[in-house]
Amino acid sequence: MHSENLFKEMAQSITDGEAEKAAELAKQAIAQGIDPLDAINQGFVAGVNYVGDQFSCGNMFLPELVMAGEAMKAAVAVLEPELTKRGIERKMLGKVVLCTVEGDIHEIGKTLVGTMLSATGFQVYDLGVDVSVMKVVEKAREVGADIVAMSALLTTTMVHQKDVIEALEDVGMRTKVKVMVGGAPVTQEWVKQIGADGYSEDAIGAARLAKQLLGV
Repeated sequence: MHSENLFKEMAQSITDGEAEKAAELAKQAIAQGIDPLDAINQGFVAGVNYVGDQFSCGNMFLPELVMAGEAMKAAVAVLEPELTKRGIERKMLGKVVLCTVEGDIHEIGKTLVGTMLSATGFQVYDLGVDVSVMKVVEKAREVGADIVAMSALLTTTMVHQKDVIEALEDVGMRTKVKVMVGGAPVTQEWVKQIGADGYSEDAIGAARLAKQLLGV
């Protein structure tokens, strides 16, 4: 198959949320000697961008976004070993430490944000759910994070987003790290109140915001 057609099919597999098809097309690309970076950037990412635009317009919905994210993951899982073998590194836009804050065990929104950030080109360190303040700060320091992104789905756990920002200030890291917050109760007002750098209502918006905050 001509690489242009293959790239179109790759984008379509993401749009359709077909993880098996995406993985199969990734294997075809490797077999044809196509640069795995081209496959990611010209093929699969084009699909992610399309889904993001459609989701923002209200033409696609959360289940389709989740399936597109899974398809992207499947494609990258096939292509990454090939990148490593060739000694090519996918240029990462920045490092993000991601978590759901202490006392909160909501997983889906946070995981989806992680998938979309990875698909967009960020290196994501997902710490999971119910993560303590100091664990977030320590991980951010360890990996040299550019962004700390925190989710909270309860008004009672939102306060820990503020605690993380204060802890980053205490250890002298706040000026080096952008802070994104999200979750159902989070508002622009809350962002201002706790001194965060921004928030998003959905995963596509989070990926867009991350790029804005780092100017990439």
